[in-house]
Amino acid sequence: MEKGTDEMAENGFSVTESVYPTFEDDQKTFSEEMMEDLNETEENIEDGDNFMELYEESLKSIHEGKVIKGEIVQIDKEFVLVDIGYKSEGQIRIAEFVNLEGQLTAKVGDKVDVLLVRKEDKDGRIILSKEKAARVKIWDDVEEAYKNHETVRGKIISRVKGGLSVDIGVQAFLPGSQADMRPVRDLGTLVGAEHDFRVIKYEKRQGNIVLSRRAALEAERKALREKTLELLEKDAILEGIVRNITDYGLFIDLGGIDGLVHITDMSWGKIGHPSEIYQIGDKITVMILSFDKERERVSLGIKQLTPDPWSGAQDKYPVGVSITGRIERLKEYGAFVEVEEGMEGLIHVSEMSWTRKTKHPSQILSVGNIVEAKVLSLDIAKKRISLSIKQLEPNPWDTIAENYPIGAIIEGKIKNITDFGIFIGIDEGIDGLVHISDISWTKKINHPSELYGKGDEVQAVILDIDKENERFSLGIKQLTPDPWKEIPEKYKPGTQVSGTVTNVTDFGLFVELEEGIEGLIHVSQLPKGKQDNPLEGFQVKDEIQAEVVNVSKEDKRIGLSIRKLKERSEKGMHESYVNNQKQATSNIGTLLKEKMMDSQPKALLDSQESELDEAVEPESDIEVGPADSSSAKPQPEKTDSV
Repeated sequence: MEKGTDEMAENGFSVTESVYPTFEDDQKTFSEEMMEDLNETEENIEDGDNFMELYEESLKSIHEGKVIKGEIVQIDKEFVLVDIGYKSEGQIRIAEFVNLEGQLTAKVGDKVDVLLVRKEDKDGRIILSKEKAARVKIWDDVEEAYKNHETVRGKIISRVKGGLSVDIGVQAFLPGSQADMRPVRDLGTLVGAEHDFRVIKYEKRQGNIVLSRRAALEAERKALREKTLELLEKDAILEGIVRNITDYGLFIDLGGIDGLVHITDMSWGKIGHPSEIYQIGDKITVMILSFDKERERVSLGIKQLTPDPWSGAQDKYPVGVSITGRIERLKEYGAFVEVEEGMEGLIHVSEMSWTRKTKHPSQILSVGNIVEAKVLSLDIAKKRISLSIKQLEPNPWDTIAENYPIGAIIEGKIKNITDFGIFIGIDEGIDGLVHISDISWTKKINHPSELYGKGDEVQAVILDIDKENERFSLGIKQLTPDPWKEIPEKYKPGTQVSGTVTNVTDFGLFVELEEGIEGLIHVSQLPKGKQDNPLEGFQVKDEIQAEVVNVSKEDKRIGLSIRKLKERSEKGMHESYVNNQKQATSNIGTLLKEKMMDSQPKALLDSQESELDEAVEPESDIEVGPADSSSAKPQPEKTDSV
C-alpha cells in the first residue's frame, strides 16, 4: 500500500489530495482509460494493416499501358525522373521535353501525364513516356468529341489522294467533300490553315480518324442562324461578310443566313459590275429592306444607309454651272465623272474638244483625272447629268470665217496624210483638208504621199468653211489656172500632135501630149497589125504621132487617131501625085492629047479619066471616146466618102 502511495506521489498526486470523489469512481475511470488505450492500439494496428493493403492495391492498379499523372523530381543529362507513386521513380528520355527550338520545357515540380511503358526492364528501371501518354489522351479526346458531337482543333498539313491530311495531335484524314460547305476547286489553298473539325468516324485499333470541317461549319452556322433570325427586321442595320459575287449583286453572310444586295441597291450611282467595288471576304454594313420568314429570303441594301444625292441635285447643279469631279470610267462614247458620291455625269466624246476629232476619250482623259465641266442638262427622273468640257471655252469656229475668208491663200504645215487627202494646220486645233482631187489639175495621183510628206510647208486656197460640220476645205491646184480652159483651143480636131505612150490597155493607147495632159487612141483608131491585132507593136514610152479627133473640156478628155492621120497622109500623097501628073502632061500630054483627039473616039478618053479618079480611097471621119484610162470605151465608126 505504501509502495502504491509512493508511486502515486511520484506521479504528482498528493496523498491527502482527493482527485475523484470516491475510490469506486476512480477505479472505474482508470478501467475506462485502460480500455480506450487498448482500443486505440488495436485500431492503429488495423490501420497499419489497411495501409499496407492499400499500398499493395495501388501497386496493382498501376499497370503497363496506363496513363498516370506524376511529378518531375529530377532532371539529368539523359532522363527526366518522374514520381508516379510506385516503388521507384520512372524514367523519361529528356528528348521528349525538348521543343522545336531545342529548348527544355520541363522543370522539377511540374505535374505531367505519362504512360507506363514497362514496370521494370532488365535493369529494374521503370520506363515512362510523355509522348505516348499524349497520344493516348488525344484518342480519348477524339472518342469524347465523337460521342458528344464536339469539335477538335487541327492544322491541315498536306494534300493527299481524295482530300487533306490534318494534324490533331495524331494524323487524321479530311475528305475533299468535307473541306467546306461549298466545293473547293483547289484544295491546296487550304494547306497550312487551322480549323475546327467534327469527328465523323474513327478506328482506334487501325489508327484511322475521319474529320469533317463542313459538319463543324454547318453546326456553327446553325447556331448563328438562330441568333440572326432574332435580329432580322425591316430597316435593321447589320454587319456581314461578302460570300459570293454575281453579275446581279452580292450575297452577304449575316451569320448563318445569307442575304442579297441587288446591284441597283449597292450605290446611288451606276455600277458596271459588283466586283468593281467589293471582293469576296469584305466586311460591309447593310440595311434590311425586306425579310420573308417562310422562305428565309433577305433583301439588303447598301445605298439606303446614305441619303439619295439626286433628291437635291436640281438646286445644287442647275444648267450652266461648272462642277469639278473625278473620271471614274471611260467608254467609247464618253467619260463618266463622279460629281459626288453616288452621282455620276457623262461627258460625251463630242463635248470634249471644239477642234480635236476624238475617236476615244482615252485620247484626252484618263481614269482618275480631276476635271472641270459645265452642266448641259439634268434629268432627275432618269438620274442623268450631261456635262461638257469644251463649253467652258469659246468655239473657235464662230470666228474662223472672219479670219479666213473664202479664196484667201494660207500657208501651213502638213499634219497628216491619208488616202483621200492631206490635212494642213490652219489655227490652233483646226486643220484644213486638201482633197486628193484638189491637189493637181492634170496629174493622176494614187496617193498624196507621192507628192508630199508630213511636216512639209505648203500653200493652199480656202475653198469652203462648214461651221456646222466643222470642216475646212482647201485646194492646192486652185493656186494656178485650169489648163483645160485652153486645151480646146490648143488641140482642135484635125490637129496633128506628138506624144509618148503612157499605158497600153485592151481598148487602146494613152498618150501624154504634155505634162498632165493625156489623150486616148481607141483601138478602132489604130492601124491593123499582124493577125488583126491593132495593139501589136506598141509599148509604153513609144513616141508616136496622131491626129486630134475630139476634145471634151467638161470631161477633160482628148480623142486621138493614128488611122485617120495615116489616111489623111495617104490622101495628101495621092493628091500631090495627081497634081504632079497633071503638070507633067500639061506640055507633052497636051500635044499628045490633041493628036489622040483627032485619032481616037471621045468615049475612050472619058473612060481613062474615070479610072484615075477611082484610084483615090475614101476618107473616114471617126469620133474617138474619152481619154480616161479607167472609163474609155470603143466608139462606133462614122465614115464619110471623099
